[in-house]
Amino acid sequence: MKRLLTAFLTATAMASALAAAHAQDAKKVFFLLPNTTTIRFTSRDAPFFVAAMKEKAPNAEVTVQNGEGDPARQQRLVEDAITQGASVIVLAATDANLAAGSLKAAADAKVPVVLYDHDAVGGKAEAHVVFDSLSVGQAQGKRAAELISAMKKSPVKVARVKGNEGEYGTGQYEKGQNEFLQPLIDSGKVKVVCEQYTQNWDPALAQSFAEDCLTRNGGDVDVFLGMNDGTTGGSVAALISQGAKPGDKLVTGGQDATVEALRYVAQGWQDNSVLKDLKVEATYAADVVASILDGKGVPKDLINGKVNNKFMDVPAVFLPVKNITLDNLSDVVTAGVWTWPEICKGIEDTEVCKKNNK
Repeated sequence: MKRLLTAFLTATAMASALAAAHAQDAKKVFFLLPNTTTIRFTSRDAPFFVAAMKEKAPNAEVTVQNGEGDPARQQRLVEDAITQGASVIVLAATDANLAAGSLKAAADAKVPVVLYDHDAVGGKAEAHVVFDSLSVGQAQGKRAAELISAMKKSPVKVARVKGNEGEYGTGQYEKGQNEFLQPLIDSGKVKVVCEQYTQNWDPALAQSFAEDCLTRNGGDVDVFLGMNDGTTGGSVAALISQGAKPGDKLVTGGQDATVEALRYVAQGWQDNSVLKDLKVEATYAADVVASILDGKGVPKDLINGKVNNKFMDVPAVFLPVKNITLDNLSDVVTAGVWTWPEICKGIEDTEVCKKNNK
């Protein structure tokens, strides 16, 4: 009898262990991207996050899907993830203002949501992993103000190519930029001749706006101030389409340090891009997700701020930023974000590439 009891207990323990292992194996994480127009998400963020999760939660299954710029599609992806038994959803909202349905669906199903980079308005989230948006705007505004102040003409005519209207990030970028730009506007040094938000951060819309601004002002626009590399890239594309040369107009206010933007910096088309080390962002997101999967919740030592999404103050993991110009372009290589061959592909004849791409 004693042997039977021992065998039973042993079998029970083994079954429990197998069940626990199976439960761990069954944990599913869905990383839902916002679009394909902001190319960093598919080319950088997603691979970095998948790699980080393999290290921090090797038994978790990570599925990456894309909202393709369609909020309704992204909500269907959220609902499908829930149906498939998602343990955590990492959400980079396609449109922050239209994400409440996705957040409600997850909350109703008791599936934790971690916001990634983009905010999502009107629902519950466990945490928001994002580069400090106000600091990004301040870095952009400070750089623009320095360059504008050095210009001899007055007023300097500025076109502001803003991000997606209503997003927390867009508002913070604008607030940060205005700290440095508004005094120049008030003094008469700057005249804003065009300004417009860019739906879903679409570079094609940014280009159309820049082209229209140039046409309406007879080409008399001195500065295009964007909010990310997509909006600055749209301005550069508009200038190229109208036969401009690098340096004819100042294009500033980049963000993300995409390889395409860094090539523009190397060529002189674009002045700067705020470096957000996406590997760092993806790794911190993986830290948060792995902790939630382990039943420990969001690591308190990572939380250093909050983002109000009109439903709650979402605990935030704010990450540092740095402005990249031609003078410190090598910093992105030192940081391991890009290599010189990647940056210099197709522009090997530029001075910075001749010097460094060996």
